[in-house]
Parts: sequence; C-alpha cells; structure tokens
Amino acid sequence: MYLLGSRIYVNCSRCHVALCLKEAQRCQSSAAPLQQADFLKGAPHRKHPGVTNLKTVRLPEPLQVAAQSILKRAEVKSLTERAHKLSNFLWSRKRAIEASQLREKAIRLEKKFLEQENDIHTDGIDHKLEAQIRKRILSELKRTTYHRTPLRYDEDLGLVYMAARLAGGYAAALRALNEIKKRDPLFVPYSLLDFGSGLGTCTWASHSLWGDSLKEYVCVDSSGDMNTLAEELLRGGSEVDNPIIKQVYFRQFLPVSPKVQFDLVISAYSLSELATLDERINVIFTLWRKTNSYLVLVENGTKDGHQILMEARDTILKREEEIKHDLRRPSIFAPCTHELSCPRLIKQPAVPCNFSQFYYSLPLSRSQERQQEKFSYLIISRSDEEKAQKTEHWDMARLTAQVRRRPRHVQCQLCCANGELKQLAVTTRLHGKDMYRCARSSDWGDLLPMFQAEDDDTKNEEMQ
Repeated sequence: MYLLGSRIYVNCSRCHVALCLKEAQRCQSSAAPLQQADFLKGAPHRKHPGVTNLKTVRLPEPLQVAAQSILKRAEVKSLTERAHKLSNFLWSRKRAIEASQLREKAIRLEKKFLEQENDIHTDGIDHKLEAQIRKRILSELKRTTYHRTPLRYDEDLGLVYMAARLAGGYAAALRALNEIKKRDPLFVPYSLLDFGSGLGTCTWASHSLWGDSLKEYVCVDSSGDMNTLAEELLRGGSEVDNPIIKQVYFRQFLPVSPKVQFDLVISAYSLSELATLDERINVIFTLWRKTNSYLVLVENGTKDGHQILMEARDTILKREEEIKHDLRRPSIFAPCTHELSCPRLIKQPAVPCNFSQFYYSLPLSRSQERQQEKFSYLIISRSDEEKAQKTEHWDMARLTAQVRRRPRHVQCQLCCANGELKQLAVTTRLHGKDMYRCARSSDWGDLLPMFQAEDDDTKNEEMQ
C-alpha cells in the first residue's frame, strides 16, 4: 500500500496491477471464474450474444429524402431555432402533479401556516385568519406547483416536431427493437400496433428489422394532422398514392375489440403525453391486452420518463386486470434482468435508468450532425418458458453505465438478476480470457453473463 497524491493505492494480489483502494476492494469482491464460455455461441468476442448496442444510426434513405422534401416545400420560418426549442421543451417537461399529491401538499402547508399563526396568536385563530391562511396556501401552490402545458400537434407544429425528433425517435425505437431481433431470432411478427405513432418512426424502425414478415401496421394517433404527415412520409414526400411501406393503416382511436391482438405493440414517447396516472394505467392495460408477443415502451431518459415506465412495469406485473383475455403471464424481457423493484429508484437520490444511442440528425442545412439520444425503455413479453429456454441459456446482468477500460481489468456497473447494482472489476485471472475480452468489447446497455458474487464484507475484511 502506498500514497500517491490524495489517493491510496494497493497492489492487487489477484489482478497483479496497482489499483486505488476503492477499485481494489471492488475487484476483490468480484465473482469466481466462469466454468465455460458457452455463452459466446461461437460468435467473436466483439459480437457476443449480449451486445445490443448499434453503431451510429442513420435514417432510411427514403424517409430522409421524404422529410427533406416536405420541409423544403413547407418553408417553415426559423425552423432550426424552433426545432431546438421544442427538443429542449420536450426533454425538460415533467408529469402533471396528481390531485392526491396536490392535496397532501396543501395539508402540509396548512399545518405549517397554522403553527406559525399559533405562535403569534396564543388565543387561537379566528375565521378571518383562516381565510388568510387558505389564500396563502393557494398562492404558494400556484407559485411552486409545476404547470404542465399540453401540446396540440397541428400541421405547423408537426413539421417542427419532424425536424426536431424524427431522427432521434427513430434511433431509440430501432435500438429497443433490435434487442428483440438479436436475442429472439425465432420471433417473426406479422402485425404491429403503434400507439401514439406520430410521424410513424416505429413503423419505419420495425420495417427495417422485420420488413419481410410484417403484413399489417396499425398506427394510432389522436392528431389527424400528424397522421396526414406520416402518410406523406410513407409516400416519399409526394402526393402519389404508392407508399414505400404497404399495408399501413392510420387510426385516431385504439381498436375497440379486446380480442384483437398484435404480435408487436409499441408506444414511443406517448405515455408521457397523457395527463394523469389513471389515464396512463388505462392505456397500459389496453396495450397489454392487445399484445400477443412483445410490448415495447420508450420514453425520454429523464427521471420522469423512467418513472413512467416503472409505473407501467408495476401495473402489468402487480395489478390484476378485471377480465383476462390472455392467461399467459407477463415477463420482463429488457432492460431489467429481474422483476424486483428497480434499484435505481430505491437508491437515494433516485437516478433514472437510461441508455444512449448515437445517430445522424436530419440535415436541415448541408451538414449532418452526429448526436446522442438518451432514452429509457421497457420490453415485456408474453411468457413462453419453452421458447425462453431456446433463446436464453445463461443468466444476465445489464451494464447500466459507461464501461471503464483499465490496464488488465475492466470496471463495470451491472444491474444483476438479484435486483442489486454491482461494481465489478473483470480480469482474465478471475473470470477467464473470454469473459474479459467480452467485457472489454461491451458498452453501456449491453448484457454480460451473470456472476455469483461473493460476500463483499468478507472480502473487504481479507483486504485489511
């Protein structure tokens, strides 16, 4: 052990490298080596089965050409500036406060103000003071409560939204759907339901992955202007009735019949548009009833976006529907590796579980910018144990932060199957050459084989 600057370093007997004391403790508390490297399935380390990240995503050429053609023809004033403002607004927007939360806040304020007045007026409080306190409560609630502004997507705002969010929304949807494609190669969807379809980015992303098998796309969006714009994009930006993707149907309301199911149901950046928790729960139950195989939800990678997805997760896993039309139980497919409470929400302060995907923006000028979409997602499947055994044969841990590659070891933050967040130093000596090379080739959002971690306290005592 020695001191260098303000950090204490030790020589790790297992890794044979010098680590700061904190990293050495993490390294010593890592797991026993894997017995076999069968998780590779014959793939090279850089493409091991747990890799779900994509390279920098580009819009499909027909979609990009159509969007540029529409925007050029529309000649929207200050388009770049308005698109930037809308992106910031959508990212920073929070959920509306629930009525029950508002009542609790009012009760706390009333108690606080009454205590202040009691200190001054020892003889009690008359009706006039009570009226003043109520006025102060209303004023304080108005000043401190977040007021959510609803958006109405007309033709003009739809064009601005396209400039702002087309490429980023497509990248996030493609990244989430690609995990199904990668981990469940036997899944061949025939039908798709896209709730809150907007510009149809999920339709384009699904077509990129399963275009040969998908025969029916149902897009539901309450805005008629957005549906019109999405149809125009499918026609390549022209008025010719020859869509690039066939059999796409647009609706303003969800299909009524509860017995109609779709192989793939998607809702991207739409649950956050619903004003109340009750509305979201009703929609989530409806979408789940219409799911035959996979339900995919995507939201902003913010605290609110993540919590909306956790609401949906708890709604489907823990709340019973009044009438069940499909007896197959729900199973979390991604990104969670367990069905326990999210450790990110238990940890204080709570931080969102989010991921990132690089993409090239829609070129509003001559150049294309490489940007990063930060998003949260949730994929729930109708459980089929026999199918699951065929597609997965090793326990998983999800990388929930950037991988830190160091000399002779790789620092990973993992969300494990036991519902805990773990810091793990992967080394050749402890985990084998294959696992070390896989960890070094992995990145934020990928999966790694699960380690049975030893008791941290015991290991720390050995260090001392």
